[in-house]
Amino acid sequence: MATTERLLTGLDALETAAPRRASLATRVWARLWPVLLAVAIVLAIWQLVVWSGWRPEYAFAGPAAVFTDLFGRLQDPAFYQAIAVTLRRAVTGFALATAIGLVIGAAVSRVRPLRAAFGSLITGLQTMPSIAWFPLAILLFKLSESTILFVVVLGAAPSIANGLITGVDYTPPILLRAGKVLGLRGWRLYWHLILPASLPSFLAGLKQGWAFAWRSLMAGEIVIIIANQTSLGEQLHYARELADSPGLIATMIVILIIGIAVDALFNTADNALRRRWGLDQRPV
Repeated sequence: MATTERLLTGLDALETAAPRRASLATRVWARLWPVLLAVAIVLAIWQLVVWSGWRPEYAFAGPAAVFTDLFGRLQDPAFYQAIAVTLRRAVTGFALATAIGLVIGAAVSRVRPLRAAFGSLITGLQTMPSIAWFPLAILLFKLSESTILFVVVLGAAPSIANGLITGVDYTPPILLRAGKVLGLRGWRLYWHLILPASLPSFLAGLKQGWAFAWRSLMAGEIVIIIANQTSLGEQLHYARELADSPGLIATMIVILIIGIAVDALFNTADNALRRRWGLDQRPV
């Protein structure tokens, strides 16, 4: 009997033992080497395609020419001004889309007539290409900053609203009953229980909404050229007009890096949420 108790105690200790914490260098390298390997593979394939002569150098520049151009752009203050203008538009449009998506998602998810009337419409708006909004936006706002923001908001808000609606739909009924037992009603039930319970899906909707907003913004800056407001999209436009392949690809790389950086921020928030909810079993 004593042997059995000792065995069970040992098994419990195995189950509850905390995972060993890896060193900082090990964790950094574990995250870094797959990225470095992927970059090396992409560069190798890129260079092989250039050497194959598939397209002339002026149309498809090689890595050496592109990174030389990129290094030169990084020495130019105007390039940072273009990045700042693009990021300002992105943050403004995404903030407006988040506010609108939050209000619409909250209303549609809790009011059945609104769900029946607008649920499918929100999904339809989410699937509509952002470039299709530009003719209407130009008629409404001319060639202005408002035109770009209008399309960015329409591109992102439906995804954010759908993320919240999905999160509310998957809130466990037992939590709703428990909240009502505790006296939560109306907006207090929504604010203190439903919204926190729907955070994972809402965060996924925010992440998808940012992706739509970023793509809509790039399309807008290529189509809408505003005087005295240089931007990354404008630099893409003029690089294409001048057949400047190194400059074009260099600007695309900067756009890609910004997108990856913002995605990493969303992943950090998602990991923090999963750790808070006890869903992340990886050693930290």
